[in-house]
Amino acid sequence: MARRRNKLTAKQVHGLTKPALHSDGDGLYLQISKTGAKSWIMRYMIDGAIKTMGLGPYPTISLAAARERADCARRVRADGVDPLAQRRAEQCAAKVASAREKTFTDVADEYVAAHKAGWRSEKTLYIWRHSLCYYAGAAFGSAPIAEVSRERIVAMLEPIWTVKPETAGRVRRHVESVLAYAIARGYRSGDNPALWRGALQFALPALSKVQTVRHHPALPYKDAPSFMQALAKEEGAAARALQFAILTASRTGEVLGAAWSEINLSEQIWTIPGERMKTGALHRVPLSPPAIEILGEAAARRESDFVFPGQGRGKPLSNMAFLMLLRRMKRSDITAHGFRSTFRDWAGDATSYPRELIESALAHMIGNEVERAYRRGDGLEKRRLLMYDWGNFLNKNKKD
Repeated sequence: MARRRNKLTAKQVHGLTKPALHSDGDGLYLQISKTGAKSWIMRYMIDGAIKTMGLGPYPTISLAAARERADCARRVRADGVDPLAQRRAEQCAAKVASAREKTFTDVADEYVAAHKAGWRSEKTLYIWRHSLCYYAGAAFGSAPIAEVSRERIVAMLEPIWTVKPETAGRVRRHVESVLAYAIARGYRSGDNPALWRGALQFALPALSKVQTVRHHPALPYKDAPSFMQALAKEEGAAARALQFAILTASRTGEVLGAAWSEINLSEQIWTIPGERMKTGALHRVPLSPPAIEILGEAAARRESDFVFPGQGRGKPLSNMAFLMLLRRMKRSDITAHGFRSTFRDWAGDATSYPRELIESALAHMIGNEVERAYRRGDGLEKRRLLMYDWGNFLNKNKKD
């Protein structure tokens, strides 16, 4: 016997308020929630189990429209297909089709937005955006993400592969990450065409064959005291900041971004938070008397929270400050970063301090993960003696 249908009228549907399932017949129901919201559902049996399929909210979906949708579901069920499973498959296919229309630039922007919170600085964000926009974006940014092929990537990389190998390698890695993200999100399928191993390695020479290792030009440590004497005669915040960088064997970015909130003058310690460190780990720097003297001078003319303020109000010195200072001193043969090598050479050749202590002073990762887990301290007091000796060595030509 056929199931009775069309039990409800449009007037009844409008007037019903009791939270319940109100049957229209043959599996179609008006569902009223405890909050009074109304919606249509279709209930049916498949493999001995009751399935519930939503047909839309009332009054957006009228009684007549709900009956049409229920009829469609019944016809699908009559063909031996689960209507709910079919709808989900169609929605998934539509989503994939829509996703595949995304361009490389769309997905690159999405990738950057999803990952930038985990990057330590604005510089990292700039590097990613630059490589993805200036290089990859210019080559195939407007192409659908699913159509970015190995041939397109090779064509983009070839002009810079041997001319700018470091840049080319970084661009390739960034494109690889974006395409891996696209595959994970279902925007494209198949292998990643930007992978080096098994893909681009057959189309381009290995970077190790075309790239020469470039070291930051460093001053021989025996010449460091004379340089510090000349540097002391230079005026301005950049000169004092470079003195401080050399005395603490710190990276340029760590010194330029140094804030008074990181300095503890009474304990003679500079604590650099992890987000400002290359390793991502907090680093404590013991301050020698010459370094404390520089901080004392800086404190006397303090203008902001930055120890070495720049031209703009509330801003630190520019990344170009040390470069311009060395040019004025006619020392284009060396770099500010190279003084870390000067310190390393001095400590290794002229002292008996252990290698691990020297590397720790440079904020380098020491040992494997297990060894680091068992090394609870950071050797601060031992490093304090090392930095005191370094300060004395640098200032041995200083005249009182």
